[in-house]
Amino acid sequence: MGEAAEKLAASDPHAVANVSIETQLAVERFLARQAEILDEKRWDDWLALFTEDGHYWMPAHEDQIDGEGVPNIFWENLDMMQMRINRNNHPQAHSQAPENRLCHVVSNVIIESEDATGDIIVRSRFHCAEYLRYDVRNFTGKYRHCLKKTDDGYKIQLQRADLVNREGPFEYVLQWWV
Repeated sequence: MGEAAEKLAASDPHAVANVSIETQLAVERFLARQAEILDEKRWDDWLALFTEDGHYWMPAHEDQIDGEGVPNIFWENLDMMQMRINRNNHPQAHSQAPENRLCHVVSNVIIESEDATGDIIVRSRFHCAEYLRYDVRNFTGKYRHCLKKTDDGYKIQLQRADLVNREGPFEYVLQWWV
């Protein structure tokens, strides 16, 4: 199990940390900025939000405590995320013709913990609408992030996205991240 997954597994997913207003606002701005970057498909900027060992994780089951070596919807490191970006942006990527549009909303941002180094565990709720081929798909759920405090601000060590409708049928594969 990776360090960030261990942190999430060991933490209380219902905790509320007593943090400064500045910390709360910085985390909220970070998550809102990430949503905006995803909507605008600024992929280099999005990848830059992650630590070198960062992962994007969408578990197949709510009770999963680790993404390594078990079935997941996504369990991707930076190399896998870059591979998905390259594949989706390829001129012959017919699944992206016409190109989709995304709209992310992040809310209910609650910081669970802040350690002595300034690293944060935060949970929030999200809604992502995807418009493709005259149809809108909606994805909703909850995020949990392990954020590392760096000289340049926060970086994502782990982003966990639990879909409300994770076992639901989808007419086509989820191409981008929610």
